[in-house]
Amino acid sequence: MDLKPHQCRYWLNHDRAEAPEQFDADVRTVCTLYHQARALQAQGAHVVSTDEKTGIQALERAHPTRPMVPGLVERPEYEYIRHGTQTLIGNFEVATGQLLTPSLGPTRTEEDFAAHIKQTIATAPDAGWIFTVDRLNIHQSESLVRLVASHCGIADDVGVKGLSGVLQSMATRAAFLQDPQHRIRFVYTPKHTSWLNQIELWFSILVRRLLRRASFSSVVELRERILDFIDYFNRTMAKPFKWTYAGRPLTA
Repeated sequence: MDLKPHQCRYWLNHDRAEAPEQFDADVRTVCTLYHQARALQAQGAHVVSTDEKTGIQALERAHPTRPMVPGLVERPEYEYIRHGTQTLIGNFEVATGQLLTPSLGPTRTEEDFAAHIKQTIATAPDAGWIFTVDRLNIHQSESLVRLVASHCGIADDVGVKGLSGVLQSMATRAAFLQDPQHRIRFVYTPKHTSWLNQIELWFSILVRRLLRRASFSSVVELRERILDFIDYFNRTMAKPFKWTYAGRPLTA
């Protein structure tokens, strides 16, 4: 009687079976970083979980929401008017639980992400920065390589994209960007492990607390209310997630 055949939930299978030892090592690296975040912060380094939430819609309800009354739940209008979308690039600081330097705009390009990282670093230009990201191509880009090389004072020629040097391929760029010797570096989660990136937990808070039941009359209002929510969250709700997973091998 514990079975519930009327219910189902989507499941994303990870890729451990393809290279289990590498997968487990990558997961342990991320988890170890989370557990060390406070100690690293005390040493002047920021551990930041970063990703994009794309396609946030500025939806305006065609009619006002009817508030709850005794015996009836709140009833939002089913029909809505579309006013466009925004992409939020967010940084969740693991040690403090705060959102740092959010970027909001219409696109998610290599240039957008590099500009976001640049503005984040600018808040503490001499500090160490460790960004946990997924393996999206814009997280392993030429722009990021040049940005890290510039801020870390690396004078070596990085080569030519697609032809030589660090810029030769995505693999060579990723190897450079995750070099532990760099003051600014990136740590990559394995493929199909979005649950491992803490910013995804915060995105779910944003959806539940603001986006799911809201009505926005324009993209401008959507931007303002997201930024207001982030400010409110940082002042009243921010705290580190209690990360208990230690990177042991996973089972389905």
